Amino acid sequence: MADAHTRNHAYHMVEPSPWPALGALAAGVLMIGTVLGMHGYTWVVAALGLLLVLYTMFVWWRDVVREAETGSHTKVVQLGLRYGMVLFIASEVMFFVAWFWAFFNASLFPTAEMGGTWPPEGVQVFPTWDLPFLNTLILLTSGTTVTWAHHALKEGNRQGLIQGLWLTIILGAAFTAVQAYEYVHAAFSISGGIYGSTFFMATGFHGLHVIIGTIFLTVCLVRAYQGHFKPDQHFGFEAAAWYWHFVDVVWLFLFSCIYWWGSGAAPVAH
Repeated sequence: MADAHTRNHAYHMVEPSPWPALGALAAGVLMIGTVLGMHGYTWVVAALGLLLVLYTMFVWWRDVVREAETGSHTKVVQLGLRYGMVLFIASEVMFFVAWFWAFFNASLFPTAEMGGTWPPEGVQVFPTWDLPFLNTLILLTSGTTVTWAHHALKEGNRQGLIQGLWLTIILGAAFTAVQAYEYVHAAFSISGGIYGSTFFMATGFHGLHVIIGTIFLTVCLVRAYQGHFKPDQHFGFEAAAWYWHFVDVVWLFLFSCIYWWGSGAAPVAH
């Protein structure tokens, strides 16, 4: 008689986990704490919620990595994960569409309050071919290095995988540093009008995605050192590479639309 516990299908039956409930609680605490902080109360509750969110992310993804390394992610499970990652990136695309919509709505139809022109009167923009162009080169180069790492992995070259990941992470950190320097020296603020608010929301959320992607790739680097990933089974790395390429493409639109076209004939800040 066959063992009753023998699995006769290729699907992954998830074990009972406390992390979804903890994640919901953490998100609720973070939301309530943020509202309290914005109304002049303490930010301690928000800090506690953030710590809970980060802890939930760590332990939940730790379990997913263990499942991947113990054979639970079969071919059919990997297919489902790919569909999930594609849908997640699609939702991120719509997220950025909202910021582009706000930017084009203001720039294509400038109101009398803006002086009937775009950028609004008095705004000094960044020189397009200075730091923004440098960051474009950095991010495009990082897309090349992560592709190199991916091909090295598929060829069984773990040293190439590690080197490509290191270069990509360094370039991602460099992009963040340049953008931080740019923000510090901006001639306008997020509260200074429609140009500043649309600029900082669009580029700022992209910068956040770069930081998240850098962390994603750093986890992949740690896993690569531990011997994880195989040439025929490495969805964790593949998902990180997809996410990084998505970040690259979004930046090309940001650079073209906001830094280049959107700067118009406005005076340039030096």
